[in-house]
Amino acid sequence: MSDETARPEDDIDATEANEAPADELETLRAENAEMRDRVLRTAAEMENLRKRTEREVADTRSYAIAGFARDMLAASDSLSRALMMLPQGARESTDPLVKSLVEGMDMTEREMQRLLAKHGVKPIEAEGQKFDPHKHQAMFEVPNDLVPEGTVIQVVQTGFAIGERVLRPAMVGVAKGNKGAAKPTVSDTDAQAGVEGIDKSA
Repeated sequence: MSDETARPEDDIDATEANEAPADELETLRAENAEMRDRVLRTAAEMENLRKRTEREVADTRSYAIAGFARDMLAASDSLSRALMMLPQGARESTDPLVKSLVEGMDMTEREMQRLLAKHGVKPIEAEGQKFDPHKHQAMFEVPNDLVPEGTVIQVVQTGFAIGERVLRPAMVGVAKGNKGAAKPTVSDTDAQAGVEGIDKSA
């Protein structure tokens, strides 16, 4: 029998030899995809960490003076109250000493407010706004049919915020009673007057 005759075992060995590199290639591709996924995940996590760190640094920088700002607001309030308690005669006094004292207190209060604003401490807008429990503290309710219920109609004490953080809520009076429509417009009033005029003439 000739040696050149093909044997079944030779065919099996050749097939296995061809399949082995293909399997290895698939394994390498799977490992490569897994490694690529890990690298992408790590890069995304690092980017998120960088952004979070930047936010925390910015917050720390913005809110570092929050405690000091609250103390400054208390001092500014005391100064404002002192100025309000001054009799009108003291402001109009011709006595240079009294006049200088009042002017000095006014200037000090304005300067304190300016410095607070310079460092990002700003008053909270309240009057005419819808009551917001995160920014306003309701002190009383006032019956009022001219504005929607829950509208701030009086500010007892100005609130302040630094950035997005409330340092002190505004103490306010809130409208009660009108759960329906908003304040009538001029056109609505005119239209109603026109209807009444027609009724009277009829």
